[in-house]
Amino acid sequence: MSTRRRAREIALQLLFQEDLNPEQTAEFAGRFLTKRLNGNRPLIDFARRLYANVCENRRELDRVLASHATNWSVRRMAAIDRNILRLGAHEILNTETPGRVVINEAVEIAKRYGDRQSGQFVNGIL
Repeated sequence: MSTRRRAREIALQLLFQEDLNPEQTAEFAGRFLTKRLNGNRPLIDFARRLYANVCENRRELDRVLASHATNWSVRRMAAIDRNILRLGAHEILNTETPGRVVINEAVEIAKRYGDRQSGQFVNGIL
């Protein structure tokens, strides 16, 4: 599968790992992206931009998410949901990708990687 969704999934995996292990290096991220996306340069570049921009803007993204997540702090969210939301919020706020597309992608990824309620949770916040 060589699609933008796959690139988003790989960026999510890096974000999840970085969330739990902040000492992750850029070198590791580059190798991971290249291997997992089979050297597909456009998808690697897309995933790298998503990952880097979410990391760079994490505080602002968390602030925005917290303002939309009634009765939830970002730190209390499951790590996978938190990072899917960061990724989706970044794309909605900072890219040309239509919001409906971003939300659909985020919900599908949440269904695959999260628990039973993750898809609904992500949809409700985004």
